Amino acid sequence: MHRQLSTAVERWPIAGRFTIARGSKTEAVVVVATVRSGDHVGRGECVPYPRYGETPETVLAAIEMQRPAVEAGMTRHELRLAMPAGAARNAVDCALLDLEAKAAGTTAAALLGLGTLEPVVTAYTLSLDAPDAMRAAAAVASARPLLKIKLGGEGDVERLRAVRAGAPRSRIIVDANEGWTPEAWPALSAACLEAGVALIEQPFPDGDDDVLAGLDRPVPVCADESAHTSEDIPRLARLYDAVNIKLDKTGGLTEAMIMAKAADDAGLLIMAGCMVATSLSMAPGMILAQTARFVDLDGPLLLARDREPGLSYDGSTVFPPAPALWG
Repeated sequence: MHRQLSTAVERWPIAGRFTIARGSKTEAVVVVATVRSGDHVGRGECVPYPRYGETPETVLAAIEMQRPAVEAGMTRHELRLAMPAGAARNAVDCALLDLEAKAAGTTAAALLGLGTLEPVVTAYTLSLDAPDAMRAAAAVASARPLLKIKLGGEGDVERLRAVRAGAPRSRIIVDANEGWTPEAWPALSAACLEAGVALIEQPFPDGDDDVLAGLDRPVPVCADESAHTSEDIPRLARLYDAVNIKLDKTGGLTEAMIMAKAADDAGLLIMAGCMVATSLSMAPGMILAQTARFVDLDGPLLLARDREPGLSYDGSTVFPPAPALWG
């Protein structure tokens, strides 16, 4: 049956301001791809990310190039070979998987060889800020079992200690977003060990992270900006202890599941991560999250409002999506 592909750019306000080492933003800009076939509709959402040279316009253009093939019946596996990894492919891949599940009268999880999805506990992210402000934010979130704190350079030891004081019982993930230097590593990694940090994400810039091979890692280190697809795993396994798999980097759940198996085979811990976006972006990540050691699918919790229907959150526990949302 003939398909119809449509796209839309949506803007979702963030609750307050979201700040990392590279800057701040007050809204999440997403691109939604919708594929219709008869009575069935599949949707996928992506976040164009400037760090990787993406804008809403470039994402829309990339999807548009695939319109004839998608509407003619392109499969997810054909899409993976036809498009480069990135946000554009993610939106279409997730839309095709959603459509495939609905047309087959089953779930996306079943199509990928999984059974019933279980709820998972997600990290909750605290933006980069002054130590006192981060301590206050940590205190507000101190009942959450897992916090992810954004750091980025000068003053990070003080920020880390402030967060630990504000949330003494929470597990902590530190995300430097490429903001640290090898010279600062001994003091910063020691502070992380002292604070009982569970994981350090991407301390050094992508391309400058070979230095990790010669550094002591008292706390496990996770690749994020250096990790895109399964092809990266052999290199990452020599440098890192874990990998943050995000669908906007892998170009969809199809590649993400391949990457997760490659990472597991290589002995890397897996984090199921996300960009700041709505529940439509998080829903496919719930499949990846089923076997991940760390889950970071808190995007909707950082928004002023989410789409309806959205994922259901009870504190930091996130429940599988209803079919009306995705999958």
